[in-house]
Amino acid sequence: MTRPSQFGPLLAGDGVTFRLWAPAAKTVELLLDKPVEMARRGDWFTVKAPRVKAGARYRFRIDGELEIPDPGSHFQPEDVAGPSEVIDHAYAWRTEWLGRPWQDSVFLEAHVGTFTPQGTYRAMIDKLDHLAKTGITALELMPLSDFPGRWNWGYDGVLPYAPDSSYGRPEDLKALIDAAHARGLMVFLDVVYNHFGPEGNYLGRIAPSSFSEAHTPWGGAINYTVPEVRAFAVENAVHWLEHYRFDGLRLDAVHAIVTPGEPELLTELSQAVGALARETGRHIHLVLENDDNRAAVLAPQEDPPAGRYRAQWNDDYHHAWHVLLTGEAQGYYGDYGDVGTHIERVLAEGFAYQGMPSPHRSGAKRGEPSTSLARGAFVNFIQNHDQIGNRPMGERLTTLALPRAVEAALTVLLLQPSPPLLFMGEEWGATEPFPFFCDFKGELADAVRQGRKREFAEAYARHGDEIPDPLARETRDLAVLDWNILSEPAHAERLSLTRELLRIRCERVSPLLPAMTTKGQAAFETGRLYAEWPAGRATLMLLANLSDTPNPLPAQLQWGEPVWNGVPPATLPPWSVYAAVMG
Repeated sequence: MTRPSQFGPLLAGDGVTFRLWAPAAKTVELLLDKPVEMARRGDWFTVKAPRVKAGARYRFRIDGELEIPDPGSHFQPEDVAGPSEVIDHAYAWRTEWLGRPWQDSVFLEAHVGTFTPQGTYRAMIDKLDHLAKTGITALELMPLSDFPGRWNWGYDGVLPYAPDSSYGRPEDLKALIDAAHARGLMVFLDVVYNHFGPEGNYLGRIAPSSFSEAHTPWGGAINYTVPEVRAFAVENAVHWLEHYRFDGLRLDAVHAIVTPGEPELLTELSQAVGALARETGRHIHLVLENDDNRAAVLAPQEDPPAGRYRAQWNDDYHHAWHVLLTGEAQGYYGDYGDVGTHIERVLAEGFAYQGMPSPHRSGAKRGEPSTSLARGAFVNFIQNHDQIGNRPMGERLTTLALPRAVEAALTVLLLQPSPPLLFMGEEWGATEPFPFFCDFKGELADAVRQGRKREFAEAYARHGDEIPDPLARETRDLAVLDWNILSEPAHAERLSLTRELLRIRCERVSPLLPAMTTKGQAAFETGRLYAEWPAGRATLMLLANLSDTPNPLPAQLQWGEPVWNGVPPATLPPWSVYAAVMG
């Protein structure tokens, strides 16, 4: 069943109805072969265009002077400033697919434009067998909403319903998702509802009430107290899940949604997605990025969604492990100096900050208690696009820490119970950087350059011209994965390790996750880590020596049936990891 949307063209057998919400406009014309005046009904302008079919290109002309694309456009074949195209979403899906349960989730985050040399949806299809063989179960795509220029991380999108044309057409994206489903892979999409990009969005002109007086770090704050603005986001979420059959969404930086409205946008969006899941019988999963660590909005076992969210990206997990592996203490890493305590907490309880003062935030309290949440409420990782790309040089962890230390951290990540996330290429120890890149022009390009120099003034003082220019094609090219190195011994060994760990996770760890409804226990002392998580009558156990020196076995350790690395010896070798299941 296709849900009616208020936004974008409505395609029917007898033509297309065009709609535009533009309360600040006096007149609106539809521009096809010739201008057609649109009728005003309240704050909406509409017109029925008989005999118009899919493939037609159109614009709107506002007050006889400004030509704009459709804010609800489903495709922009000539970028954000070009005409919009009417899309027929009928598609001959080849795979019968209802999704996978949350406990199966093993994520690989990918940027379409740099995942392959071709940088397209179609080219990604050729790599799906690799993902499935590795043990990845969920491909998570960075944002696709149409952005200005030829390349971008995706967080500068301005037309949220239109997948960017630099990667291919809508049917190419559907072919990728269909092919992934045929291999048992879920596909998630990163969506951005906290801001619009700086170029190509005209809502401020036609509907100024779309924005509040507040600001986010990336631009004006979206005003979700306005019903039409709220509907624009909620219907967008359903659009991706219904027309493209994504298995889930990851909502970017929801802590930066300054004006969430009432009921809160997150609640209404989750309820709408839950209705879709109930009607279709599909597994649909919603994940947050939320620096506020709001435990109250998480419910990993709520199926289908009914106002809350499966899980949250757990930045605390990353930060604690990054400090352990690199010793870095700048910026937000300064909050994790007591690294042992934070590693204990992220493994046993989920969040490291559960209402504690954050020195990085001038002592402000951050987070809510997460001890009552099931272990499935946290997506854990030691690398992702942000933590790599927000560094001045865009270095991966692989180049910042000892290989055996990274290997030990990866082993813990893939054997601990919460859903793990890898960043593209991490499965084989890729070393390509992932620096920030975009393709703006003129004054906006200069503003981005200057903004990066201010943000990373100390690094620019040290490295100068060594720091990649975010506007240069060469910077984008640095991030393209080199698939040819998989045959090199070091990368082949890392890939083999990842595949073996994910095989064990699938067989022995993931089945325990639904029963892990309470917190675990963890102790980290003098480099030695011990953690356990109850799962009904069973208990998952993990032991590691996360140091350069041998460590004695904990006294009176009762070890279960080994699932990784056998029975631990009396003296644990440096950077060694062991796992078992008791009961």
